[in-house]
Amino acid sequence: MTAGTARRNWTREESVLALNLYLTIPFGQMHQGNRLVRELASLIGRAPSAVALKLSNFARLDPDLQARGIRGMAHGSMADAEIWGEFIQNREALAFEGERLRSERTGRPIADTVDLRDIPGEIEGRDREAIVRVRVNQSVFRRMILTRYEGRCCITGLAVERLLVASHIVPWAEAPELRLNPRNGLCLNALHDRAFDLGLMTITDDFRVALSPEIRDADPLGADYLLRFDGAPLRLSSRFSPDVALLDRHRARFSAA
Repeated sequence: MTAGTARRNWTREESVLALNLYLTIPFGQMHQGNRLVRELASLIGRAPSAVALKLSNFARLDPDLQARGIRGMAHGSMADAEIWGEFIQNREALAFEGERLRSERTGRPIADTVDLRDIPGEIEGRDREAIVRVRVNQSVFRRMILTRYEGRCCITGLAVERLLVASHIVPWAEAPELRLNPRNGLCLNALHDRAFDLGLMTITDDFRVALSPEIRDADPLGADYLLRFDGAPLRLSSRFSPDVALLDRHRARFSAA
């Protein structure tokens, strides 16, 4: 650490970058030895211990941790509370800002962080910018959900990352205010994600898998991988549980169809 950096106030940009990391790192890994903590420290000219302390400050404000009796630092700055409040008010804007700031500091174009191959070449200007923004925030949501479920399907335990989906309980297009809310997410393998999306599978209020009778009438061989988990409990995140009210909305959506 260079002289004078130990006590200098955190800038807004530095705090947003720290929040961006907090959202996508397991609670138990918010220490100065973590590679991601050290990378951010180097990026903003801070000591790894200072970054770890900042993450702990955010942890004390996190209602998901509070609900589980987990506490971060006992005290923190008003600036941290303001940044956290701003994130709660507009998760999409602050998540994108964090990704943009990291892009600027690393020199890596933000568009390079997401897959844009399926965007037609004639889409340019603001339309393209809007698509990039959506893709970036979807990428943040995926990292949040996979981190919180420790990279495993919450039904089967499958840990092959390329087969995992950060599934929204209430769809992305239906509720903008819930898009980056981790309690609106489940980590599912691709098959169970598709079943959940079609309403062929729901989750009960006590966090158990409930399959539609339609599955039972399907080809036995093809349905077996779904049926073996009917009634099984979810592998809940150590950091939060899915929002029961949102699970109710999911079930209501398909029961009324």
